[in-house]
Amino acid sequence: MKNAARITVDLEAIRSNALAIRERVGVDVIGVVKADAYGCGLRQVVEAIDEVVSGWYVLHPREAIEGRLSDVSSKPVLAGAPVFDENVDELIRHRIRPAVWNLEMLRRFARADPVLAIDTGMQRFACPASELESLMSAHRFDEAFTHAARREQVELFRQLVGDRIRRLHASGSALMGDPTCRLNAVRPGIALYRNAVRVTAPLVEVNDGSGPAGYSGFESARHGVILCGFSHGLRAGPCSINGRLQRIIEVGMQSAYVTLESHDHVGDEVELLGNDVPLESIARAWGATEHEALLAMNRW
Repeated sequence: MKNAARITVDLEAIRSNALAIRERVGVDVIGVVKADAYGCGLRQVVEAIDEVVSGWYVLHPREAIEGRLSDVSSKPVLAGAPVFDENVDELIRHRIRPAVWNLEMLRRFARADPVLAIDTGMQRFACPASELESLMSAHRFDEAFTHAARREQVELFRQLVGDRIRRLHASGSALMGDPTCRLNAVRPGIALYRNAVRVTAPLVEVNDGSGPAGYSGFESARHGVILCGFSHGLRAGPCSINGRLQRIIEVGMQSAYVTLESHDHVGDEVELLGNDVPLESIARAWGATEHEALLAMNRW
């Protein structure tokens, strides 16, 4: 649709992010491409950074299988939440290594070279410390990981495993800056996609204010309308028009009001995410995480 929002994904920016991360951390980089690479396109992102990373992370094996990830990369895929009806031969064929965290899962997926998931506080999809020894006695794991949000969780992970497993990783984007948390690899997610997505929409209507407007009765000297709304995931927050920061002041189902200045006109571009409106500003305005904001803005 001519007046709809436009999303531009800069694959070169994602590649630059990946290269910068690898240089900074000095260990293997496991690219997190779950949720269709945060809405940026799984296959396109994999092609862009395949030579930079050592492997991939998805939540469910189906993401890699249905996205045909193995067609564009020969590197292993760690699936964080396999289900019990998954076909083991299919996992092997697609180079997917399932995470396991109990003996039943281990028996089911032993042939697929599983990776041990250990709980250090997230309390989901991982083996509690009390059951760790039974799993490690039943299988010789060469890789283990945890989902850590704090340094002390990484320290607990190292204490639990010791030197019994060769390859360990715990750090996502939030902990990569701490050298003590990097271990043998890091798993960047949002850090791969920062400053790589731009979302814009043209002004389709411009009005000078003449009293209360919209459903909320807001008042403004001048306002415009764009064809993006709740149905697209948009919320009230910052935007930019002709290089000046403005506000999305009211959001409807398929349209929204934005503040304007006298020189703004129909057809002018409203930046909803980009250089002038960075992801962290949107997340702060929404009271959301950057992950939530990016996925919402990136799926129109």
